[in-house]
Amino acid sequence: MTPVLPRITDDERRARLGVRHRLAPSARAAHAEDAARAVLLLHATDPATVYVSTCARLARPSFAEVERALYDEKSLIRMPGMRRTVYVVPREIAHVVQRSSTDAVAVTQRRVMLQFLASGGFDEAWLDDVEAATVAALTDLGEATAMELGAVEPRLRTQIRVAIGKPYEANQGVSTRLLFTLSCEGRIVRVRPRGSWLSSQFRYAIAPELPAITKTDAKAELVRGWLASFGPGTLDDLKWWTGWTLADTRHALAAIKAVEVRLDDDSIGYVLPGDEEPITPPEPWAALLPGLDATPMGWKERDWYITPELRTQLFDRMGNIGPTVWWNGRVVGGWATRADGEIVWRALTDLEPEATKAIDAEVIRHTEWLDGACVTPRFRVPLDRELSA
Repeated sequence: MTPVLPRITDDERRARLGVRHRLAPSARAAHAEDAARAVLLLHATDPATVYVSTCARLARPSFAEVERALYDEKSLIRMPGMRRTVYVVPREIAHVVQRSSTDAVAVTQRRVMLQFLASGGFDEAWLDDVEAATVAALTDLGEATAMELGAVEPRLRTQIRVAIGKPYEANQGVSTRLLFTLSCEGRIVRVRPRGSWLSSQFRYAIAPELPAITKTDAKAELVRGWLASFGPGTLDDLKWWTGWTLADTRHALAAIKAVEVRLDDDSIGYVLPGDEEPITPPEPWAALLPGLDATPMGWKERDWYITPELRTQLFDRMGNIGPTVWWNGRVVGGWATRADGEIVWRALTDLEPEATKAIDAEVIRHTEWLDGACVTPRFRVPLDRELSA
């Protein structure tokens, strides 16, 4: 006889999202580290996402609080992770991300790097030598931009001609690829950027030494953390989020003895042992989340929090989500900042007055800490372009 699985409804999933992702007012975090831990790690491809994602989850949002964690105490680390994506990671799980995911990315990245160098007549010995010289220079300098490193190690300024004979033939520099390879290998990290908080011209520093952990244990720990924040989620959700093989994903779920549950669409989801029961729902809540925020990017299957008809306005063609407006665990619209710093938003579904009032309050809260800054997402979506015009 087939056992009856515990059921977790969409309403329960939305309640968990509000509490565990620190989005309901009563659940907001006091510190940037807790805001990041709430979603396991923060997407950092767009520098602005880190600040807006964190401040959306803080009881008292501020630039200073985010920069304290990132650059003063270095309790949050910017590093490549799953699927070559750059994340901001709580320092205590950096070794988990590195061993479970980034090590494999580093192998692929190095192979691609060697193919690129070979087209310019350089070999692996040349790469090893330049990497060692770059790390040595960075050890002496403490922190440096790519340009500053190139002044010390001139080979970083090497240009290689690519796509020869094609309309898009061009020179490409070695430094960006090489520094990313070193980052994937866990040898250097990106630190405070040159310029404002919106800048992507980062300085680099030697990466902190990470605790030892096996790849198998690291995969299990990453899945444990994901389920604590995003559970219930399906096998497809987790495989997509990690970028792992189906076999690795299944093995990690088995290693932590993940519990099967039934979801509202009748699919099978997973939670941590002991996490099958409903939680106490939070008070009604609204949120403004940035493009590529970790919450909407946490699941592949999204119908339970965003209806298909909204997606054409809120996603680009590559699947990147833009800035979103949330009400009680559902995406209900989008928002943008104009050149003068004004925040504007639009509902894409009918809203009751309570929701509109709460969203307007969130607009005021974000306006105060943004203090006139204009946030332009790196990946533009149709509604963002329209609102910011």
